[in-house]
Order: sequence, then structure tokens, then C-alpha cells
Amino acid sequence: MEYFDTHMHLNEERFEKDQQEVIEKIRNAGVTTAIEVGYDGPSSKNAIELAKKYDFIYAICGIHPENLPEKEDDLDEELSKIEKLVKENKKIVAIGEIGLDYNFRKDNKEYQIKAFEEQIKLANELNLPISIHTRDAIDDTISVLKKMQIKNSGVLHCCPFNYELVKHGLDAGLYIAFGGTCTFKNSKNAKNIVEFVPLEKILTETDAPFLAPEPIRGTRNDSSNLKYIVEKLAEYKNISVEEMAKIVYINAKRLFLSKERK
Repeated sequence: MEYFDTHMHLNEERFEKDQQEVIEKIRNAGVTTAIEVGYDGPSSKNAIELAKKYDFIYAICGIHPENLPEKEDDLDEELSKIEKLVKENKKIVAIGEIGLDYNFRKDNKEYQIKAFEEQIKLANELNLPISIHTRDAIDDTISVLKKMQIKNSGVLHCCPFNYELVKHGLDAGLYIAFGGTCTFKNSKNAKNIVEFVPLEKILTETDAPFLAPEPIRGTRNDSSNLKYIVEKLAEYKNISVEEMAKIVYINAKRLFLSKERK
């Protein structure tokens, strides 16, 4: 079976000592395509460097809501840098991760929304999909999805198991990415949400090094653990593991690596 990790962070500090060994490990585990995701200028550049070094790795570049410039006036300059990176590097396959996060900071909601919308516009201009992060901000995320036109689709990364959010995401043409949380024994509504999302809209991700799936929850996560996620999705969808792996791989290629983005 082939696996496609649509969201990982191998440039995080927890991989600093053995990044190359981990990359060899995930390739040996059948991961034939993976995406390193940036969250600000420096991490986006690092994602590009990793993608240049390994042929099976691609990059996503953007500004996470927790990593916005302290001064709102500096946002345009940072977005210009992201735009320049995209135009200079063909292995960038999406703008992200972008979105809203009110878990740690709620005093700048309007700024977060502005940055989210501006990066959707940038993705539209660059003919790229988007990777959306949302945490404790479901209502405002839905409002942005209803307001903005998303021309090249995208994905709700590490999607909360909220029916309204998923419904509006699907209505906006987005894919839904499932990671380790769908395997957690205490995840509420995971099975119902997986059953609700059409097979052709499901993606798999790890968000490595975070959110390792059962039965290895609490350990450092990496793309070799995609098998546990695929197994759980197959169980929920009542299809074979092999069929599920094939479906989500095709879906990911369609979104990120096809010239005709849907």
C-alpha cells in the first residue's frame, strides 16, 4: 500500500537529531508522498528546503494565526514574501497553514480573520488550494467559508468533529483531513463525521510530531503511523484497508498534485 501524508512538520525541534533517519523510516513504511507544512516565513523556507532535498516531499507555505506579525501593518509585507516564495518554487502545492485559532489568543480576532481572508485571496491569485487550521473558532471559520470564494479547493486540516463546520467545508468544495484524533478512544463524534464525509473528500495526515494515533498515542508522531489512521477510517467506512488507502491517496494527488484542481 502507498500512503500520502498531507500534513507534517518534520522541521520541528523534536526531529532535529534524527530527521534523516525518520525520513528513511517513513519511506520504508510505504509513504511515497508527503507534505511539509510551514506556519510563518522561516518555517515556510525550511519546508521548501526539505522539499528540494527529497523528491517525495512537497511544501505548503503560509502564516498560521498564532504566527501573525505583531503589527498588523506588517502583514502585507509578510504575505508578499510568501507570494515570492511560491513564484520561485514549484514544489509549493498550497497556501497554509492558515485560519483561526482562539485557544491561546482571543484579543485579535478581527486581525486573524483579515489574515485568513487575505491568504485565501493570495491562494486564488496563485492558483493554489489552501490548508485551513481552526481551533476554538468554528463559527468564525464558517463565516469566512461562506463569505469567501475558494477557487482551487483546499482542506480542513485536523478538522474538529463538528457537523456544521464539516458541512460548510464540504459546501465550499473542501476536503476533510483526518489524523490521529479520529482513532482516539475518547474522540466524540469521530465515527459519525467520518461516515458523513464522502469517500472522495477524505484525506489522511499525521500533523507530526503531534497527535500520534492509537495504539501509540502520546509518542512522537511521524508519517509511518498513517496505517493506523487508514485502518480506523476503513473500519468506519466499512471497506477494506487497501481500498481506503488507495482512495485517500488518489484524493490527495487530485488536490495537491493535479493541474486540474477540484
